[in-house]
This record gives sequence, structure tokens and C-alpha cells, in this order.
Amino acid sequence: MTDPDIVIIGGGNAALCAAITAAEAGARVLILEAAPKPYRGGNSRHTRNFRCMHHGPLGPLVESYTEEEYFADLMKVTGGKTDEYLARLAIRTSEECLPWMEEHGVRFQPSLSGTLSLARTNAFFLGGGKGLVNAYYRTAEALGVVAKYDAPVTHLELEDDRIAFLDYTCEGETRRVAPKSVIVASGGFQADTDWLARAWGPAAKNFLIRGTPYNRGVVLADLLDQGVEQVGDPTQCHAVAIDGRAPKFDGGIVTRLDCVPFSIVVNKEAERFYDEGEDVWPKRYAIWGRLVAAQPDQVGYVIIDAKSLELFMPSLFPPIKADTIENLAVQMDLPPDKLARTVAEFNAACGDTSGFHPTELDGVATTGITPPKTNWARPITEPPFYGYSLRTGVTFTYLGLKVDERAQCSVGNRPVSNLWAAGETMAGSILGQGYLAGFGMTIGTVFGRIAGKEAASHANAN
Repeated sequence: MTDPDIVIIGGGNAALCAAITAAEAGARVLILEAAPKPYRGGNSRHTRNFRCMHHGPLGPLVESYTEEEYFADLMKVTGGKTDEYLARLAIRTSEECLPWMEEHGVRFQPSLSGTLSLARTNAFFLGGGKGLVNAYYRTAEALGVVAKYDAPVTHLELEDDRIAFLDYTCEGETRRVAPKSVIVASGGFQADTDWLARAWGPAAKNFLIRGTPYNRGVVLADLLDQGVEQVGDPTQCHAVAIDGRAPKFDGGIVTRLDCVPFSIVVNKEAERFYDEGEDVWPKRYAIWGRLVAAQPDQVGYVIIDAKSLELFMPSLFPPIKADTIENLAVQMDLPPDKLARTVAEFNAACGDTSGFHPTELDGVATTGITPPKTNWARPITEPPFYGYSLRTGVTFTYLGLKVDERAQCSVGNRPVSNLWAAGETMAGSILGQGYLAGFGMTIGTVFGRIAGKEAASHANAN
């Protein structure tokens, strides 16, 4: 396609929602995806679910999940660092998105039960994120959308208040195109570890990148350098604690560890450093990446016993196993006497565990130790004992392009007339810090559709 109406930069969920919406409005759409075709889809390949408001049972979702409850959940994890208007827009619009997703090829699993506590709030994709991405590509192709792979965008030329043209490379040559509308949906900068290190300091070199290695922030940096308004803090990101044996890039969801609520977590000195039972996992798992990042060598260690092994989804890698705490410490390169003392002190602080309930806040807490464990505090006494190493796994960064309710970007307080952004590249407009399970897909779906509609309207009028 040599003369598209709209160029969409990126090939994940937000880009595809924008492409489908724009194509249905009659626009000729070109997707430029930096990754090769087998790795198309950005971080969306690794997702599993979509957080959705609903006033009653909806698709696989049970009961109801109101705007106010959803917003309260978001406020808890962000500490109030959010644009309330845009956040509520995303939340309210999510209800209509789920049927739209089904209409465009996405299939959902039956509602889930268990320790994730998500049957009411999150709809899980059949086939995971890759199933969703492939469904959307099939739908987009049927609508005439053209996708080019191995086609990274290198520059967008901002002239006054519009993007005049953009350059990209494909098949070994640089190409230039001048669309009527441009949508940036190319994610954050997390795969550029030098940029991470500039924001975080040398510790960032020890971080692992959970998602695609192609989200290097090239387009983001290019636009920010030209004065397009930014939002967010470069040190804020969706960072979770993942298995320390995960690869540097692209380990995805299977490297995440969900065992923290049923464990104690120690640093390399075998000392606990935070309340492992602060809240149910979907609301608190995203704090652990930052907590581990603050520890010596940016590493932590999970310690559990046999009675907790079946309470969480396992990692791709099997846990380290030993018959005694001391032997486990030796295998994990921790000081054996210190770990045994830490476990003994924790065990002594545990009280009545008869109210233990793995799927909800149970108030089974420690007394007399710091930090406390405020839920699910059971002594670690039943061999064999198990351990995992933890490292900070960055999913996406929050420094991005500031947008308004129309997903439009601006420069010098003036809208850029033909530039919109959706997905992780603008998520910092809503996520000031912290994370809520499934909310990234909500932002991408809502603002992808808004951007597609607005970009098509502009293209059709020009």
C-alpha cells in the first residue's frame, strides 16, 4: 500500500483495535510492525485477560463489577496518581468493549476460580494473548488492512501542528510515506536497557524484560525530542517479580511467580523486607518488581513449604527443593543459619491459622515481627521446602505521549492535527504508578478504538 490514509505504528492489541475500527470507517490502513511476523503483537502476545466493568453477568464474567469499585481498585494501586477523567473513560467504555471483541473474533474462556480472584473482574482469552492477536489480524486482513513486518519506523516529521511524513525501513531500504493520519501504538522503551539505566541507574542492568525486545522507544523518543507533550515518570513502569531464571527478553507470563502471598520473601542476606500478605495477588503483584529492584543485587528469594505448593499457578521452571531450610539455603546461595533464623522467627510470630482462606483476605496474620504478614500467615514447617529466586521483570514503561479523551497528542498545548496514540505508549496518561491486572489491555482496547475512529474521521475529511 503506497498511499494509505492511516499509518499505525505498532502491531499489538491497541494497534489492531485502531486498525479494525478505522478500516470499518472506510479508511485505507497500513500497520508498520517492527517485529518479524512470528513475533508480531508486541506485549499483547503475552497477555491473558482484560479487566472489564459490567452491571451484571457479561460473557464469562460473573455477578457485577461497578465503575466505582473498579476505580477504587485503580486508586489503591496507583496511590491516586491517575488522570481521573481518562481513567473513568477507560473503565466505563470497557463494558461495551467485551462484546465488540467477541464480534471481531476474540474468544473467551469460561470464568475462572481459585487464588487469582478474577472471575468477577477479568475475562480471559481463549488461546491467551496470541489467540487474541491472531484473531484480530484475521479480522483486519479481511477488512483490507495491510501489515508490514520487520518494518521499524525511524522518524516522524513534525511540521507545525501535523505529521508531514514518516520514514521506516523494510527489506533493507528506507521508505517514506505521507498518510493523512498517524496512530502511535508502539509501546514503551523498556527493551532499551541503556534508557532504563539512565532512568533507574546501574541497577536496571539487572532487570529482565518480560515482553518483546522490539519495544525500544524509538518513535517515542523521536516525538518527545520534537516537543510532543509527554506524560509519566521514566522510573515508573509495570514491573513484577519473575523467576530469576527467566531469559533477558520475551519470557512472558509463564515466568511470573504467583506464590508470594503464601510465602516469605527474603533478600540475599536472608532478611524479609515487606508484607507478603498485603492484598490479593491481582491488586498487589505489580509492586513486587519495584520491591525486588530495591534489594541488594536486585534479587529476592521466595521460601514456601509443602502445604503451599499447590495454591498458586506454577512457573515455567520447577522450584528448588530440599528437606531442610538449611539445605534449601545452600542450594540458593543464601546464608543457612540466617535463613533458618528468619524462618523460625516468622513461624513463632504466626498465630491461629484456622481461618486460612487462600482466595480472599483472611486476616491470618503475624504478631510481633517487622515487617508483619497481614494475611495467609502460616508457619513454614512442612517438608519438603521449596524456593524460587526473584528478579525484577519489566513489562512496560509509563513515560509516554500525553493524550486527551480523543486519544490525540499535542505540542505546545495545541493538538497535533493528525497524530493519535493508544496502548502502552500513552498508558502513563492513566497509570502514574502501580498496576492493576488486565488494565493495560483495557487501556489499549478503549483508546485503540477511540484513536481508530478519530484518525479515520480526520482522514475521511481530508
